[in-house]
Amino acid sequence: MTEPIADPAPAIEFDLKTLPKVSLHDHLDGGLRPATIIELAAAVGHTLPSTDPVALGEWFRESADSGSLVRYLETFDHTIAVMQTHEGLYRVAKEFVEDLADDGVVYGEVRWAPEQHLQKGLTLDEAVEAVQEGLEAGVEAVSDSGREIQVGQLITAMRHADRGQEIAELAVRHRNRGAVGFDIAGAEDGFLPARFRDAFTYLAQHNFPATVHAGEAAGLESIQSALVDGRALRLGHGVRIAEDIMVEFDDDATDEGDGEDSIGLVTLGDLSSWVRDRGIALEICPSSNLQTGAIAGFGEGIESHPLDMLYQLGFNVTINTDNRLMSGVTLTDEFDLLVETFDYDLDDLLELTLNAAEASFLPLEEKEALVEYINDAYANLG
Repeated sequence: MTEPIADPAPAIEFDLKTLPKVSLHDHLDGGLRPATIIELAAAVGHTLPSTDPVALGEWFRESADSGSLVRYLETFDHTIAVMQTHEGLYRVAKEFVEDLADDGVVYGEVRWAPEQHLQKGLTLDEAVEAVQEGLEAGVEAVSDSGREIQVGQLITAMRHADRGQEIAELAVRHRNRGAVGFDIAGAEDGFLPARFRDAFTYLAQHNFPATVHAGEAAGLESIQSALVDGRALRLGHGVRIAEDIMVEFDDDATDEGDGEDSIGLVTLGDLSSWVRDRGIALEICPSSNLQTGAIAGFGEGIESHPLDMLYQLGFNVTINTDNRLMSGVTLTDEFDLLVETFDYDLDDLLELTLNAAEASFLPLEEKEALVEYINDAYANLG
């Protein structure tokens, strides 16, 4: 991980939205504007829980805030339903980019599953092309407003389906037309990445990178399979890698500081050591993890999220939103949550942002330029 070069700041006293951000884990079908859903639903005849934008947004957030990943995923029935045409995909993708830029994101990877968007006759290639056109239109609109943003598609296969090889070939086919990586998503528990072993081998043979959802609804076995069978360069969520870390506290021993905190003996297992020592990025989504119950084994509140422990232990932690509509958050909100919960300062936010930039699937030269831009922006804050 690159060391931050900005001078340390004692406190954060400005709008976090102004910070340049990198978004690696953000689902296209989880980032729609409620008003857009209503308009597109009316055009295709899809019935929604509400036709009031405010009420609909609240419905999505309440449904997602159930503590169940299964119910969380059910909310996507409505967003996917309005993303079945070229026009729908184009508009959602364009607005997605504009909303990222409004939140200070300067580089974003947009993940979505083309196989879920064929109900109105689009082919896989046509769906990918429609999204790419929308993304490019969004980038142009952001540029016209005097700002800059880069985006890339993470072509995703649904892990409960049997189209892994087909989707892997689709991703490679579009590698020079917007696709920057591959992913598998959907119900994790019971669907190990091993199901797509041949597809991941195909990707490796074509030198195409993969990030794999693992360590969210399922634990260490899923992460192990993501690394071995999926050849994952990043772990989507990956938060349950903390289950392979043992922390023992000695109540009779204290730190040299105020004498109030117990000293913990931390022991990493073979799997967590592998992930940490090789800098495999964790795409952690704090609010989403709390909503879906991904961190239920560590405690009830956000303060129990193991991301701070992972960060302090040197894991390659990145911060993401997962689904901005369902969680009702932006990346700025997630940064603010870390500041409030773990007392993070500018140095911490910079390191987390640099982690994400370096873990991106950009070419090296573009990655270095992104890192330099972020460092310069932080250095100029004073």
